[in-house]
Amino acid sequence: MGKLTGSAMEAALAQALAAAKRGEVPVGAVITDASGALIAARGNEVEAKADPMAHAEILALQDASRQLTRKFLSDCTLTVTLEPCVMCAGAIAAFRVNKLVFGSYDPKSGAVEHGPRVFAQASTHHHPEVIGGVRDSECAALLRGFFERLRDA
Repeated sequence: MGKLTGSAMEAALAQALAAAKRGEVPVGAVITDASGALIAARGNEVEAKADPMAHAEILALQDASRQLTRKFLSDCTLTVTLEPCVMCAGAIAAFRVNKLVFGSYDPKSGAVEHGPRVFAQASTHHHPEVIGGVRDSECAALLRGFFERLRDA
C-alpha cells in the first residue's frame, strides 16, 4: 500500500469513520511494517458480511498476511481505534504481531487491559508490545457519537 503519510492512528480513524458511514460500529485498524509502510487498512464489516468475526483487526491481519505472503507478522504493528476484544487479541497473538497500538479503552469488551487480559496470561504464547490510549478521547468520541445516533434513530 505504500508509505504512510501522517500517523497510523489517523489512518485507523479514517477507516473507522468510513465504517460508521457504512452503518458499522466505527472501529478501524491498520498494519504497518517496521519502516512504517502501510500494509493493510480495514474497518469493521460485521453488518455488511453478516459475520461477527469481521472485526477491523481480523480483516487487516488477514489482508497483511496475504499481502506479505506469510503467516506471521512479527515485524509489524497493528494500530486500532479500540482496545481489542478477546477474539482479536487471540488473533494478534496467533499472527505474532510485534506491537499493538490502540486508541480507546474498552472496559466492557476489551481483552488487553480489561477482562481476560489475554497478553498477561502465561498460556498466551505470544505477547506483543502494547501501547494503549493513543488519541483515546478522539477514538472514544467517535464511538459515543455513533451509538448516540443509533439510540436517537
